[in-house]
Amino acid sequence: MKGAGLIPKSFIQDLLNRLDIVDVVERYVPLKKAGANYVACCPFHNEKSPSFTVSQAKQFYHCFGCGAHGTAIGFVMEHAGLGYVEAIEELARSVGLDVPHERSAAGDAQREYAQKVAPDLYEVMQAATRYYREQLKQSQRAIDYLKKRGLSGEIAAKFGIGYAPDGWQNLAAAFPDYQSDTLTETGLVIAGDDGKRYDRFRDRIMFPIINVRGQVIGFGGRVLDKGEPKYLNSPETPLFEKGRELYGLFQAQKAIRGGQQVLVVEGYMDVVALAQLGVEYAVATLGTATTPYHVQKLLRLTEHIIFSFDGDKAGQKAAWRALENALPYLQDGKRISFLFLPVEHDPDSFIREFGKDAFEQRVREAMPLSGYLLREVSAELDLRTQEGRNQLLQRAKPLLTAITAPATALLLRKEVAALSGVSQEELESLYEISPVARTARKPFRKAGRPPPSAHRLLLQCLIAQPGLGAQVPAAWHGEGSEAEAVAAVLYVLRENGFAMSSPALTQSFQGTAHEKILASAEADMLDWGENFDVGGEFVGLLGKLEDGQRRQQFQVLQEKWTPGGLSGMTEQEREQYLQLLKRG
Repeated sequence: MKGAGLIPKSFIQDLLNRLDIVDVVERYVPLKKAGANYVACCPFHNEKSPSFTVSQAKQFYHCFGCGAHGTAIGFVMEHAGLGYVEAIEELARSVGLDVPHERSAAGDAQREYAQKVAPDLYEVMQAATRYYREQLKQSQRAIDYLKKRGLSGEIAAKFGIGYAPDGWQNLAAAFPDYQSDTLTETGLVIAGDDGKRYDRFRDRIMFPIINVRGQVIGFGGRVLDKGEPKYLNSPETPLFEKGRELYGLFQAQKAIRGGQQVLVVEGYMDVVALAQLGVEYAVATLGTATTPYHVQKLLRLTEHIIFSFDGDKAGQKAAWRALENALPYLQDGKRISFLFLPVEHDPDSFIREFGKDAFEQRVREAMPLSGYLLREVSAELDLRTQEGRNQLLQRAKPLLTAITAPATALLLRKEVAALSGVSQEELESLYEISPVARTARKPFRKAGRPPPSAHRLLLQCLIAQPGLGAQVPAAWHGEGSEAEAVAAVLYVLRENGFAMSSPALTQSFQGTAHEKILASAEADMLDWGENFDVGGEFVGLLGKLEDGQRRQQFQVLQEKWTPGGLSGMTEQEREQYLQLLKRG
């Protein structure tokens, strides 16, 4: 997570202590009181009866339908599509805190700089947007161009579309101090080597690029007639990073959530033209290939991403790059598809010629990622020959080994194995994949659930009251994934002097190997009655675990004992064995 290390952990803990997760969630989702908790229909998947639960006492949310789970920070990340640092900054603003940043590495200097100057730069971008919109009203040529492309005044207003007039220093009319550094820092003005300054955007239709908070962070300018480049984007600035932003996402968020799908296209005009004709869930990359960050951001918002590229060679290349960048971030239960239009069409021209229904039919028929991957890796190979099957195995290896989603990876391995004429086990051996028995995340069930294991209950007690960790002996150990999670929690608590809150503790495990076990253990805690005695349960549990550990140690030592006495043991082991005998 970019910049995550810059925010002190102590600040994140303080922030979570000041927030009430019920207040945070209610900004986005209406909640109803249900006993000790609050409930709603889950915002992360479609459902008719509410299974999304928010615990005010324990400060986390959990969906019993899809398993979504987390703290206030996790909720804002998932719901608003923000990165970790952005979510913390958003929540800090809501309670009037300034986010402190530890000394940054050289690569993060831009973000640190943005913290200081961003407020002024946002105002500059807003002023430029107003100027360009006014200029559009005064340019009949620009208005005629948009009308010819089928755009109404309403849709132009919705996207804040404007016009940058021809001329070298038109922005001097909007900014009295044309020499201001903020104009070059935002990329609106270019300073030449000779000291002369001039507007970056001239005689172009202007598309404001808006972040998820509704702030203008950059512009895309499109030529009206023929000219190069066809699209000119703002440069990288303290506000704008091309690889992290998507054009139209701010306007499309509601439609994306409502339909649980997003269409990724190549051009700004595609997004606006589609919205004009009722397809409101489209976004565009900003002159870059699809990045891993784009994929992560969109999968937080929706169940299904459809990439739409032109059918020409450049479009095919862009589609393949999108697939490669998406593989490590695939999630079981979420879908990625590829829509290839006829070579002579882009989404804008296709929907204008054939209409919304025909376009959406194409969207529904988009090729699943699995089908596209298999088609491409087997293209031009003769799978009737050993050489062809061998090549298939070699081509598929870097793709299949990049996938971390268990079910998706398993099913694709099965298909490649079948196409290659080898067994799944042989393919996994060839790819050096250790077959791990994993199960997909299932809805949590209350009825008939077996009682928690001792390690799981210990984990729950530590989550509920982190201070109890001080009573666990430093030499404590256990076996299995739940015991490993307990050990990891104890390590974090010791590092923080056992003075962490529950939300800060669970938040510190976001993105780690133990995240799912902690989430599952926390979800079960929603069944605890109001009179559940955490402290009493913990003391009894610790005693049982220590007894079990002693019995295990005694058994190990007993096996070393020989009929001739204690001679088979070291002096330390003999002492330990005698102590355990005394304790019975």
